[in-house]
Amino acid sequence: MRKVLVVDDSPTVLSLLKKEFQKYDFIQPFFATTYKESMRLIRENQSDFHAALLDLSLPDAQNGEIVKLANSHHIPAVILSATMDEKLKDTILQKDVVDFVLKDDPSSIEFAVKSIRRALKNYDTNILVVDDSQTYRKVISNALKGIHLNVFEAENGEEALKIIQEKENISLVITDYEMPILDGLQLTFKIRETYNKDQMAIIAISSIDNKDIISKFLRFGINDFIHKPFSNDEIITRINSNLELLDLFATVRDMANKDFLTGAYNRRFFFNSGEQIFAKSRRKKKMVAVAMIDIDKFKNINDSYGHDVGDVAIKQIKKILDRQLRSSDLMARFGGEEFCILLEDITIKNTQILFEKIRHAFEKNIITINKLQLSYTVSIGISYGLLSSLEEMIKVSDEALYVAKESGRNQVVIKS
Repeated sequence: MRKVLVVDDSPTVLSLLKKEFQKYDFIQPFFATTYKESMRLIRENQSDFHAALLDLSLPDAQNGEIVKLANSHHIPAVILSATMDEKLKDTILQKDVVDFVLKDDPSSIEFAVKSIRRALKNYDTNILVVDDSQTYRKVISNALKGIHLNVFEAENGEEALKIIQEKENISLVITDYEMPILDGLQLTFKIRETYNKDQMAIIAISSIDNKDIISKFLRFGINDFIHKPFSNDEIITRINSNLELLDLFATVRDMANKDFLTGAYNRRFFFNSGEQIFAKSRRKKKMVAVAMIDIDKFKNINDSYGHDVGDVAIKQIKKILDRQLRSSDLMARFGGEEFCILLEDITIKNTQILFEKIRHAFEKNIITINKLQLSYTVSIGISYGLLSSLEEMIKVSDEALYVAKESGRNQVVIKS
């Protein structure tokens, strides 16, 4: 959970902000209407705020002092102001400020909260800056660190490729054109052999005005181009825009691959990815386990408490499985209250231990919904080994699940 300090003296604006923040369950907002209240909240939370959304003019601090307060505690801020004084804006943007939003209509509230969301995601976002000029690397790196991005540096394309291979989670690369060993064009070409534009963004920078070079960069697959020299404001704005586009691409992929209710992968994604995992396991002669998990007497939950409570029970399945499974394990919702899991390179003994642990986690779990306390058990059927196909293993795990249900429920049955 990320803590955000929200300061505004308008009850109407605060009401709109509270409603907007409810869309993001990973954000915990703390609201204040004055400079004094803000100081108290910072003190009580031991300066443990990841971002702040600030009004410049408060009853007890009318000249932007709240920004200085946030800066003194190293809290990156988004400014939501009713006035757009360019001189004041320029002064404010020299501080640790992520964005400056004019408070002129309801859409500005939504935009400001999205800017906060972007600022919070920066903590987990990796950027690679590639330039043979140490001066330019530091200028860019310092600007990006100011908005709490994680920055890595390389002085040529070859070094950059090594970092990309080692880190594997670089979201965006900023590369100069003219560099020794491997220049920016060659680096772009190499990156695009592995990563598409919607997976890793590339921004090229150069002082060269040669249109042919810019055209080549675009053909090779850059997302954006910036001319040297540039301001901190420009580089931050371009970075944020490209990161937002990557988020949008990721959202579209999630809509295609993930179940809307739980956020688990859907059946189609399971088969697309599972076939590759299964084929690799067969080549290496490594055993796999395919498990089907189903809530016991789920119809009784829906009939007794309604489908809303039933949905909460289904969402709880993913939460518990996420805590128990490895990041490499493939898990998907197959429909209703049924989930399927594919585990590679695992012994039958460890399979038994893992799913008994999962069964027990459900058995002792209690869901609290308002004044209602709900608990339920699950039955688990598992196919272990290397059958002729993934479909065949799923069929056998379904048969094992049926045996578990018929044998009294709340148990694990393995067929090997």
